[in-house]
Amino acid sequence: MGAMDKQQEFALRTVEERDVRFIRLWFTDVLGTLKSVAIAPAELEAAFEEGLGFDGSAIEGMTRVSEDDMIVKPDPSTFQILPWRGGPQGTARMFCDILTPEGEPSLGDPRHVLKTALSKAKEKGFTFYVHPEIEFYLFERQDDWSQTPTPIDEGGYFDHVPRSPGMDFRRATVNMLEQMGISVEYSHHEAGPGQNEIDLRYADALTTADNIMTFRTVVKEISLERGIHASFMPKPFADKPGSGMHTHLSLFEGDSNAFYEAGQEFNMSLVARQFAAGILYHAAEISAVVDQYVNSYKRLWGGAEAPSYICWGHSNRSALLRIPQYKPGKGNSARMEFRALDAVANPYLAYSVLLAAGLDGIEKKMVLGDPTSDDVWELTDDERQAMGIQPLPHSLDEALKDMEKSDFVASVIGEHAFEYFLRNKRQEWNEYSQQVTPYELRKYLPRL
Repeated sequence: MGAMDKQQEFALRTVEERDVRFIRLWFTDVLGTLKSVAIAPAELEAAFEEGLGFDGSAIEGMTRVSEDDMIVKPDPSTFQILPWRGGPQGTARMFCDILTPEGEPSLGDPRHVLKTALSKAKEKGFTFYVHPEIEFYLFERQDDWSQTPTPIDEGGYFDHVPRSPGMDFRRATVNMLEQMGISVEYSHHEAGPGQNEIDLRYADALTTADNIMTFRTVVKEISLERGIHASFMPKPFADKPGSGMHTHLSLFEGDSNAFYEAGQEFNMSLVARQFAAGILYHAAEISAVVDQYVNSYKRLWGGAEAPSYICWGHSNRSALLRIPQYKPGKGNSARMEFRALDAVANPYLAYSVLLAAGLDGIEKKMVLGDPTSDDVWELTDDERQAMGIQPLPHSLDEALKDMEKSDFVASVIGEHAFEYFLRNKRQEWNEYSQQVTPYELRKYLPRL
């Protein structure tokens, strides 16, 4: 019996033994919104064999109306019981692949995009691992979200807030994630009032992308249970830190970390330097994918250690790409931290473009420039220019213009997803541009 057959058998047996009544089939649209359809246990075996048909044209960016018939097929390796759906009618979930009626992968399936990127890395002998640090705010519930939200506490970075609802929230979240087999490395209060961070343990990029989608759902479910509101919005306050998803990246060749070489500067191998050079080279054109909302650029250009410029450094938190301090005797922990990624990005597409950018650097033997040890925010424009440090896009509009010209991004995520993504995000920018904001009313109405 093959490995996949054993995984199917395990899922079928667990559904019967645990009296699971509903199996939710999960997938995402191009923008990273979680989609779900529930099937009864009696339908599970057929779903494994044939999949389940649905109208793909009704899903953002999945397919054209003329090609609306699509199939969602569960991946049994992702089977998990949902802890918040317990009781007499338990619920399980599986992530799915999206196929055409002919059995070919959908061009609008972000999970397939990442699988393709990982396959290309595997052809070169590499396995791609990632470790995300996910930030989010907890607010009191309110009816009018056009008003300034109220954080659940006034804590700061690493603060221990006795009997804080945030501390209890993190504990409940970690417990629920671990019940689902998702390992957590750290959890703590972040710098903003009501802001929290939970770091998932290293895993391969596909597993981690699935885990991020599960993480967001768990956080939302627990917040609903507790009568508070959890938000991954990149910049909810103008004068407080934004929420990102700093992600540590590493390549392995077999059991060896390809980024580590003893005796080199910062113990970085040639592979690591070329990978970093590739990410920096493509940073502007992938920006719309890793930071896809209007609000994302309020975080990137809002200070509080958010990266705004394309540069790298050793333990430099103002840089886009940071090389953490090496721990003696732990060569396999060598990594680089990409600091621009949003907590609301589509993780499948984001990890695809980051991996492809790094591999492009390796393939083309790109040369990594000098690191910066300065606080890049404190440098003048002339100083940054003299050092060859270019800015990230200042807005979603700029990011889309960079992406539109990018054959590289189109080749990574596919022309179909590329065109839909640009069209959707251009509409978002146009809607935003037409708004008359409270700032404009305060600034101009009294004197113009």
